[in-house]
Amino acid sequence: MSTADSPSSSAPKRVPPGPSQPARPARAKDNERPLVEDIRLLGRILGDVIREQEGAPAFELVEQVRKLSVAFRRDADTDADKALKKLLKGLTGDQTVSVIRAFTYFSHLANLAEDRHHIRRRAVHERAGDTQEGSIEVALARLRWAGIAPKTIAQTLAHSYVSPVLTAHPTEVQRKSILDAERDIARLLTLRDEIRERGALSVKDALAPRELAANEVQLRARVMQLWQTRLLRMSKLTVADEIENALSYYEATFLREIPKLYAELEGALGNHPVHSFLRMGQWIGGDRDGNPNVSAQTLEYALRRQADVALRHYLTEVHYLGGELSLSAGLVGLTPAMQALAKSSPDTNVHRQDEPYRLALTGMYARLAATLKSLTGGDAARHAVAPQNAYLLAEDFLADLRTIQASLLANHGATLAAERLHPLIRAVEVFGFHLATVDLRQSSDKHEEVVAELLSVARIESSYSALDEMAKRKLLMGLLNDARPLRVVGAPYSEHACKEIAIFEAARVTRARYGVQAIRHYIISHTETVSDLLEVLLLQKEVGLMHGTLDQKATVDLIVVPLFETIEDLRNAAPIMREFYDLPGVADLVQRSGAEQDIMLGYSDSNKDGGIFTSNWELYRAEIALVDLFDQLANSHNITLRMFHGRGGTVGRGGGPSYQAILAQPPGTVRGQIRLTEQGEVIGSKYANPEIGRRNLETLVAATLEATLLQPTKSATPAFLKTAAQLSEASMAAYRALVYETPGFTSYFFDSTPIREIAELNIGSRPASRKASQKIEDLRAIPWGFSWGQCRLTLPGWYGFGSAVEAFLNENGAAGKKDALGVLQKMYRQWPFFRTLLSNMDMVLAKSDLALASRYAELVSDARLRKRVFSSIESEWHRTATALSQITGEKQRLSGNAALQRSIRHRFPYIDPLHHLQVELVRRYRAGQGDERVQTGIHISINGIAAALRNTG
Repeated sequence: MSTADSPSSSAPKRVPPGPSQPARPARAKDNERPLVEDIRLLGRILGDVIREQEGAPAFELVEQVRKLSVAFRRDADTDADKALKKLLKGLTGDQTVSVIRAFTYFSHLANLAEDRHHIRRRAVHERAGDTQEGSIEVALARLRWAGIAPKTIAQTLAHSYVSPVLTAHPTEVQRKSILDAERDIARLLTLRDEIRERGALSVKDALAPRELAANEVQLRARVMQLWQTRLLRMSKLTVADEIENALSYYEATFLREIPKLYAELEGALGNHPVHSFLRMGQWIGGDRDGNPNVSAQTLEYALRRQADVALRHYLTEVHYLGGELSLSAGLVGLTPAMQALAKSSPDTNVHRQDEPYRLALTGMYARLAATLKSLTGGDAARHAVAPQNAYLLAEDFLADLRTIQASLLANHGATLAAERLHPLIRAVEVFGFHLATVDLRQSSDKHEEVVAELLSVARIESSYSALDEMAKRKLLMGLLNDARPLRVVGAPYSEHACKEIAIFEAARVTRARYGVQAIRHYIISHTETVSDLLEVLLLQKEVGLMHGTLDQKATVDLIVVPLFETIEDLRNAAPIMREFYDLPGVADLVQRSGAEQDIMLGYSDSNKDGGIFTSNWELYRAEIALVDLFDQLANSHNITLRMFHGRGGTVGRGGGPSYQAILAQPPGTVRGQIRLTEQGEVIGSKYANPEIGRRNLETLVAATLEATLLQPTKSATPAFLKTAAQLSEASMAAYRALVYETPGFTSYFFDSTPIREIAELNIGSRPASRKASQKIEDLRAIPWGFSWGQCRLTLPGWYGFGSAVEAFLNENGAAGKKDALGVLQKMYRQWPFFRTLLSNMDMVLAKSDLALASRYAELVSDARLRKRVFSSIESEWHRTATALSQITGEKQRLSGNAALQRSIRHRFPYIDPLHHLQVELVRRYRAGQGDERVQTGIHISINGIAAALRNTG
């Protein structure tokens, strides 16, 4: 936004750094220069747009705010602080919104420049032979070094299942319109690199300057589009909107990049065939926990729209494939199956009668078009012949594609198959007609209400909910062994019961319609007892998703997935599953139904319950106990255990680099099986850019291979486990002392963070709290973490650890302090669980900012409460920072993360104005001075800060 680089600028050569000229040392590292140039270019374009659209005074105001904000951060300049406060208080609503929009858009543009630079640096490393950890190439090199043959790797993948699962939560603040424009800017930045590279290779390339100028014109148009596009939604986001947002990532990234990843993997394995083990999952449309807006109708809509996206992709590819496979029967041979496929085509065009592949593909297109109409009601864009003879199953379409492939391979056409046919075959294997597996989720207490009502109306048990656990189990087991349904024909049932049963019935119908992979998992939030699992089995039986009775070799369609969330739930996870599998017939039922058991582990609520260290420690212990249980069960039933990690974007909710997280899992817990959620801003930052999306998927595959076949994580020593238990106890005590035992803490939280304003922002289809209260216990973990990120304290990602380390070091007095520190340092060096956890804490501390947080604390009107709570938080921040430095030996944050260091150096001085403006607007709003412009400004600032911090969801 600075004018420094504008050709018409009369500013001297040395100017204060601006968004177009990032704050940096006098000489930027050579490898950062392209990033600096991109940010300068985008910043200059944005500045020009602001000047043109809003006028020179608006532009100068932006620059004034930026300079004072940088002085406040860089120099702790008290005069700048006073001047900034005075300036902000004097801004009109229109001025404030204009400035906030400027810095918000810069955050978005800086993200795009950083993404491009990440791809650029990776390419440089790969060309130099310096492949990076987390790549398939490095993972396979390590496996080869360990003597593991490609055939063994392929066999392992044949029994593997890796699935990132996209979820909708009230932290994804991006509109699809903004995402689409930003994808265009990312594409133009990529093209700009290609032009530069070509120009550098050829001195005589006279076109390069002209092409760069044309590229800049296109960039300017897209930045102009962003500036003139509304950042905020006018109305509350609906589930349908969330579905559409998620589907945009399939069209932009997953449908094309996942087949590329498989091709890369097969090539690296010497063309050993690789089973389609990497598949996509989805919660949107099926996750009802705390969201009354999700129903049977939204589930049906989600799968219909997913089928539409998948089928239209296939139709497009078949159309282009027909254009490419113009082979004449007079010039090439055909397999008998290929001849039969061509002969079955309804295409009678005389010009194609000697072109068997085109005949076949025209017929296949007609069948796909009929399938689209049948499954979604939509019409295909092109019709060489009328839609007819719809495919009933994706496998039938796949068989036709393989017929074409086999004929090409048998008749010297392998090259023709490689470019489009092979990726299409892989896409159909992975995505079918359903695109992604939709999970169903509901809270256990909601199931209990339905079962209680069914039993009461049927006059079997009038007070089911009042029964003790053993009585419930006995009753439920009896019903699972009874062939009769519970529902009474014609009897009136509550709206809640009807809606819940309708979901199960919709699951049965949609599985028959879109394929059995369309819905596989039923997740039970707040699983606390064995009866919670039995209730869902009973509801499946009620609608025909369970076939037969428990004592008569029944099978069940949906995997019943317990979700263990709180600290207490995690401690009870293994005992609950042991008692479940001890029930007569349960293990046999699971064995017959596919021999798979998913267990979901909740990072968010366990963190809100016990703090960062205790949450991670109890998750670790629960995983070990569950693996031990299923290893014992293997003596009688060979059931595959698959952990489903409910990770959020923030470290406090299980976020952080996926590669390190998977390798830090306890030994024996991966075994080729893992599912994990992708949420909030993380979805956009990981998958909006196709190439970065593929790289992120690649890290999941690489980590799963290494964790499964190399088993790099050794069992922790008894001393490590004992120390971790001590740290956990002290950390949880410190965390709960602040959050749950400090008088007035809830008021402090609601006053010092923009949680109230977040709850009002139209960024999600579900409420911020599960109940209409201001209790921390009832607040969803997502807005809890999101709010702490907005005020730059990131408290859920580190609080309590400093006190725990201090207590551990002081336990044996000064004499034992050195030895105790030595134990912690050894844990950091040798135990991936501990090292990864500390690395994540290091990251969130680096993204925190006590000076900015103190500005938010000023929103707390009770001065004594403000001082008491903020002082406690500030003291713990310093204790934690000191503890990390003592254990890791690094005095500065992010010593081992150059990329994030670079990001913070370039962008954080320009996030600060958003914080200062947000605090000022929240103050006005809460004082009753808030008109529509004030609300708009607050909500845009939330968007900008979330976009800049990137992992806030």
